[in-house]
Amino acid sequence: MGKVIAIANQKGGVGKTTTAINLSASLAVLEKRTLLIDADPQANATSGVGFDPQNIKTSIYECIIDEVDPHKNILKTSTPNLELIPAHIDLVGAEIEMINMPNREKMMRKVIAKIKDEYDFIIIDCSPSLGLITVNALTAADSVIVPVQCEYFALEGLGKLLNTIRIVQTRLNSALEIEGILLTMYDSRLRLAKQVVEDVRTHFQQMVFDTLVYRNTKLGEAPSFGETIIMHDASCSGSVNYLNLAREILQNNDLTKIKQQDKKINF
Repeated sequence: MGKVIAIANQKGGVGKTTTAINLSASLAVLEKRTLLIDADPQANATSGVGFDPQNIKTSIYECIIDEVDPHKNILKTSTPNLELIPAHIDLVGAEIEMINMPNREKMMRKVIAKIKDEYDFIIIDCSPSLGLITVNALTAADSVIVPVQCEYFALEGLGKLLNTIRIVQTRLNSALEIEGILLTMYDSRLRLAKQVVEDVRTHFQQMVFDTLVYRNTKLGEAPSFGETIIMHDASCSGSVNYLNLAREILQNNDLTKIKQQDKKINF
């Protein structure tokens, strides 16, 4: 049975979709059957792996609202072992349509239950909000990764997100765990970035991944080509960072026998 990981932060611009796309690709490259679910109406994860959202006829929206079989909406990407359930703008209206549905917070869990056994990992890219779709993703997930930007306002709103996670754990999904807090857009030249890393690790300790995602122009460039960072430039620091993150997650879940000294790739 696959592990479902939601990538969530209601604060925009923290590298959430970048993480969802490239963590999925990295797990796939490490020979794990991986499904990326785009649960953001902006559909950036969909376009980021090479699909035009305007050409998407059916998506996660139809799976949730119309109970369409998710198998019919799975698309193969150019990355081996990586598949996608796309999103499109119709997802904006889903929260209103779900208001009167029974068990509305568990609609995505029902969808994922039909396909969970077919993958090693299912990664959900959440929208930058704490709305009903994000709550659905957290209710469906086994764990959540919280990307945090290495800048001054990094911790702003993090408490609110963690409180939402606690509410979901209490009322909807007692098995939900925090997979980890991921520090993104790190610039080693900036004293402030180093201070943010120190502060986050002091406050959250074991919850913070060892892996840092460095600020890297290739990471920003890859989506314009509809490519994951590994397909775009496998040797750049961004690609190395996300491979390290994938390997760290495998280590934390006892899914690999990588030796401790080989845990990270150097560049």
